[in-house]
Amino acid sequence: MIKHIRIVSPSGAIDPSYIDGAATRLRTWGYIVSEGAHARAKWGRFAGTDEERLADLNEALRDASVDAILCARGGYGLQRILDRVAPITKPIIGFSDITALHQLAGIEHMPSLHGIMCKHIATLPEESEPIQALRKMLAGEAIEYRWAHHPLNRPGVAEAPIVGGNLSVLYGLQGTPYGLNKLSYQFPILLIEDISERHYHIDRMIRNLSMSGVLAHLSGLIVGQFSDCEDDELMGCSVYETIKEVVADYDYPLLFNAPFGHVEHNLPLWLHRHASIDCGTDSVLRLDGLKI
Repeated sequence: MIKHIRIVSPSGAIDPSYIDGAATRLRTWGYIVSEGAHARAKWGRFAGTDEERLADLNEALRDASVDAILCARGGYGLQRILDRVAPITKPIIGFSDITALHQLAGIEHMPSLHGIMCKHIATLPEESEPIQALRKMLAGEAIEYRWAHHPLNRPGVAEAPIVGGNLSVLYGLQGTPYGLNKLSYQFPILLIEDISERHYHIDRMIRNLSMSGVLAHLSGLIVGQFSDCEDDELMGCSVYETIKEVVADYDYPLLFNAPFGHVEHNLPLWLHRHASIDCGTDSVLRLDGLKI
């Protein structure tokens, strides 16, 4: 059972008011909230030096009183320290650059939570779906999400652990000990999302996953939000169509326009835990609860 949440900033620097707001909300839900010594630090674009960010993260991982770790924000910075992170012993909460930690957690068979971080925890209305869903998931409840059918969807059903996160981070980890190929699941469901990437770069990244064998060994593909990723008319199709083209030879279900990514309506979901997807009239994702 999660009782104590530690806030750390392993990547980019954050406005400290968002840490305050997130801590206040979590405390109203009944959690003990603490923060790393350098969670509010700033060193260029980073939340402190590599050594300071690493120290906060490792201290939280080794502290037996801490039940879960909330990353204050994404940005960039984890690839500078990932090879020195202590074993993942508890759930990590976050997305974007935090995808690197989710990968490490998956390799070490630890569930992690892809979802909103301090800014949105602090600022979204209490009744909003991301806030209510996060509250339920932290409490260990199962959850079901439904969203509208997309014309590029490929029907089907699948049951498997969900892996993935930010496509750019996943691409940057390929060929390292932390790539998608290093996970032990035979046929997972892959989630991808991104922000502010050129259309041709998205094509390059998704083809990397194809050529490295990742896309051939999936049970399903969930395509989240590609925010501020404009379609390039010289590519001859949309960003979503580029992704569908690369997986055209496979028969697993495809769920497009999923509510995950760099948007306010970014719903939390457990990675490296059993899930089921059903792509039919609607897109449906069901997630088991997790009692820590």
